[in-house]
Amino acid sequence: MSALSPYLLPIALLVGSNVFMTTAWYWHLRYKEVSLVSVIFISWGLAFIEYCMAVPANRYGHAVYNAAQLKTMQEVITFIVFAAFSVIYLKEPITWNQGVGFALIAAGAFFVFHKW
Repeated sequence: MSALSPYLLPIALLVGSNVFMTTAWYWHLRYKEVSLVSVIFISWGLAFIEYCMAVPANRYGHAVYNAAQLKTMQEVITFIVFAAFSVIYLKEPITWNQGVGFALIAAGAFFVFHKW
């Protein structure tokens, strides 16, 4: 039995999965000397860990969220994790127009969760 509520467990798993997937996709941008074949295999290993979190997140999450809500959460979490990764690891700041674009996507998430 998880210590997290059924509402929080999928969110925690999605955050973890997004950390691994963002790393899998972008870690190598700081290591251009690493061969592309090596990058692909290392990233594939990271993506496997990501799947080991994302699949349970969706399985458990579907007990309390619908599929559209789960996908929306995943996308918003992806932007948050990417923004942090970009600033902290890649040392690339988020520009104002990127921030506005991310905010508009997050605003769209409001409508997915809002009950009329």
